[in-house]
Amino acid sequence: MSVELVAYGAFFLTMALTYAIMCLGLNVQWGQTGLFNVGIAGFVAIGAYVSALLTTPDAAGRFGGFGLPIVAGWLGAVLAAGLVAFLIGALTIRLRADYLAIATFGVAVAVQLCALNLEPVTGGPFGIGFIPRPFASLAGDPLAFSLANLGVLVLVVLALYLALERLLRSPWGRVLRAIREDETAALALGKSATRFRLQAFAIGGAIMGLAGAAQAHFIGFIAPDNYMPMLTFQVWAMLIVGGSGNNRGAILGAILVWGIWAGSAGAIASLFPPGEQARAASLQIVMIGVGLCAILLLRPRGILGEVKTVSRHIGRLAGKPVSEP
Repeated sequence: MSVELVAYGAFFLTMALTYAIMCLGLNVQWGQTGLFNVGIAGFVAIGAYVSALLTTPDAAGRFGGFGLPIVAGWLGAVLAAGLVAFLIGALTIRLRADYLAIATFGVAVAVQLCALNLEPVTGGPFGIGFIPRPFASLAGDPLAFSLANLGVLVLVVLALYLALERLLRSPWGRVLRAIREDETAALALGKSATRFRLQAFAIGGAIMGLAGAAQAHFIGFIAPDNYMPMLTFQVWAMLIVGGSGNNRGAILGAILVWGIWAGSAGAIASLFPPGEQARAASLQIVMIGVGLCAILLLRPRGILGEVKTVSRHIGRLAGKPVSEP
């Protein structure tokens, strides 16, 4: 196996894992709480731009360029995206289903337009370049550089997965699922649906901001075109394919759908002449749509559907032992 192929495989998995982080954030909002967020691209963009402004070198005519370490940029992205999600949630969290979807979609469009027009801050349509990349000293060795970046993303995704699994099995996570399944019953038990929904929305937004920051630093360049509504469609497809409500399914779905997206892009480049590739690119959406329909027909709950949890007390009352996941 050639070094170039291994390096490309590592780069592919690195990008897939950035989408897996987005899916984990969406899983907190939709999979666990039932919040229909269609503004994913907006929160990802906020994280990417905040981290870029904090870590890039000083540039004439543009705000930012503080030259901080990458870790500081990622932390700033998490805090900024989480704060924006909290403020947006405070205004919209009482909306239901399609109304919340419309509101969050409007937020994503507003963020994208701000990135496009606030040129003194975001660089406008030209974007922001020279974003520092982790392990830049290894850039001369493509294999070592790709493997080092992949290792960082693996550690980030693993830590995030373990933390979310801990939250999922905590009383906080059980309240989220209770509100999702039967809000009236949860309210009767004294739980504030609005407060818990707002917390889940803010945490999910913060995770999406982290994904945007990670993706920006591994690519090294960001522009408003990176955060079009298509990004939201991709992340939703990943979560549905993998299995909503299951963190492992969110990671698996991200890798599979990103594989289809990247593979179809290569197929289009090899099968169509350059003049036709722009129009043929829509076939990528068709392929994901067909795959999504097939998954929903064969496995309506996704490849790894949500694992239903049963209280251990039920088994004791029935006189039968019940194993907890």
